[in-house]
Amino acid sequence: MARANVSGWCWPQSVVPGEAVDLHLSATTGTVDVEIARVGATREVVFRAEAVPVQDLPVPEDASAHGCRWPVALTVGVDPDWASGYYEVLLTVEADGRQVQDRAFVVVRGAADSDRRALLVLGTNTWHAYNDFGGFNLYNGGTQVSRQRPMAAGYLHKPPGLGRRVSSVHPPDPQIAAHIGYLAINRLSQWAGSAGWPNWEQPFVEWAEREGWAFDVATNSDLDAHPELLDRYALLLSVGHDEYWSGPERDAVEAFIARSGNVAFLSGNTSFWQVRFEGDDHETMVGFKQRYERDPVFGTDRQGELTSIWSDHLLGRPENEMTGVSFARGGYARIGRRVPNGSGGYTVHRPGHWLFEGTGLEYGDLLGAKATVVGYECDGCDFTYRDGLPYPTHADGTPEGFEILGTSPAASFTRETAARPPKPGERSELEFHAYRLFDDDGPESLARLANGHAVLGTYTRPGGGTVVTSGCTDWAMGLAERDPQVEQVTRNLWARLG
Repeated sequence: MARANVSGWCWPQSVVPGEAVDLHLSATTGTVDVEIARVGATREVVFRAEAVPVQDLPVPEDASAHGCRWPVALTVGVDPDWASGYYEVLLTVEADGRQVQDRAFVVVRGAADSDRRALLVLGTNTWHAYNDFGGFNLYNGGTQVSRQRPMAAGYLHKPPGLGRRVSSVHPPDPQIAAHIGYLAINRLSQWAGSAGWPNWEQPFVEWAEREGWAFDVATNSDLDAHPELLDRYALLLSVGHDEYWSGPERDAVEAFIARSGNVAFLSGNTSFWQVRFEGDDHETMVGFKQRYERDPVFGTDRQGELTSIWSDHLLGRPENEMTGVSFARGGYARIGRRVPNGSGGYTVHRPGHWLFEGTGLEYGDLLGAKATVVGYECDGCDFTYRDGLPYPTHADGTPEGFEILGTSPAASFTRETAARPPKPGERSELEFHAYRLFDDDGPESLARLANGHAVLGTYTRPGGGTVVTSGCTDWAMGLAERDPQVEQVTRNLWARLG
């Protein structure tokens, strides 16, 4: 007997109070129970509907690129009382006396009269880039992904268990065996360790709301479609893995910083790849990545939209200019054979900085090691030492005035160390980075990028906007595990910038 199944998605994926959201659903059982809940420090149910009639619909062969094209099963009005936040849409069917569940999501943005001064922007572009529902994503052959399809298993919910994190908390684990085993046991997508709500943003939101923080929530694509959103906020928050940014999104954030807006990049691999949206409703996200020469804008007067890495010499717009750091100067830590037995924390270089107030940290101490805060993907900058302290060279676009507060070794995958080795004739990750930054992947160019770091740092623009970067994806793990020093640094950031 075939296993009962249910899946679906919401459209639009981001709304404001007073608007409506359509649920596109498919189920093998004829009806679905729907429950919508805001997820934060608590889970607050705001809507229920039982026995919603639903068809059993096929997944089109081109679903990953062009969407599932399922009809609307239910339209839900967003009550004006729904607070801004991430809303879980729990889908439940029952067959043979047991329940089967899946999840969709919708984000409620702040109303026009919101008095909140901070905005958390979820890394939804990255969720969609890794989502392999229907077969393809931007890592296994796809060059465009549809946002109008369900999320694969693991992107919106994960059960507890060893291996839930892709970074190793019990090293060494050179084959990432704990993580791969966890995905297999729980029948999750092989890419679910790299993106999705439960990995970083959910634990951050749970911690921050317990602290009493009040902030609105939006998606990456909201800043593309509604850049004016930022006008009413003092602080923008990026948390976890925020890898894929469109040109209009980046323009909006850089303009925000220039006019005295503050940004906390508590994230890594941040804004590494450029993507662009297509379609009337931005339903399709395009990213050619290593196949950038196949991008239709390559070699045209639209080459500024090329979906390569932002640090590509053809774009000439390294993300360092915004964040202070880049994945090309960082890499991986505590994953596979990249820094497999590293400390998992930052070595503190400037303990007198305001970010460290009340932490008790001294020069040379480790920050966040117990919680493995430095894990998975890390961003750094080109720097040198003077009198024992690190200073950026600014040769890679890192802004003047950037202060390096902490560092930890990281390294990109090579042909020998890659978890998914490149095929014959393909460049390794390190080779690709060198080729795009320097237009050369010879030994000298590789050596310039081979030894990276996670860099915790900050700078302030002349207009008054302050940027803080963790230079790593896993900062939120220090909050989830209640590391007192990571918590205090985060409180200091909120008190000064939020």
